[in-house]
Amino acid sequence: MKKLPASLLSTLTLLLVLAFTQCQRPEEPLAPQPLLPKAKMVAMLIDVHLNESRVDAAALPPDSARAAFNLLHRQLLTRYNVTDTIFQRSYRYYAIHDKDLDDIYGAVIDSLSAREAKLGAKDQAEAAKRRQ
Repeated sequence: MKKLPASLLSTLTLLLVLAFTQCQRPEEPLAPQPLLPKAKMVAMLIDVHLNESRVDAAALPPDSARAAFNLLHRQLLTRYNVTDTIFQRSYRYYAIHDKDLDDIYGAVIDSLSAREAKLGAKDQAEAAKRRQ
């Protein structure tokens, strides 16, 4: 059996290495430290969306609405003892891992839907009392 020249062998080796490295999955980004647990992220996102609804319902001019939302957001971060940086990094991490974000927003939507149904039932009960 004939031996391959060293230059051809090194070229083939390099091509094989490149081919195998191209087949690998891209590296997963590391989770930020600290990463907010999913349950805490769900609770915070519920409050974020409730705050957005409150500001929208207030029918404020855009600059006042932004200021009101920013104030509510700072209060939310204080209540949960989380910095905006940690919240943003955790959100970005979960957004990259779309299965996690789907799970988180599934829980957020379920909770908001349950609250909406509860408020709807309460409104109907109050309307029925007024009619009596």
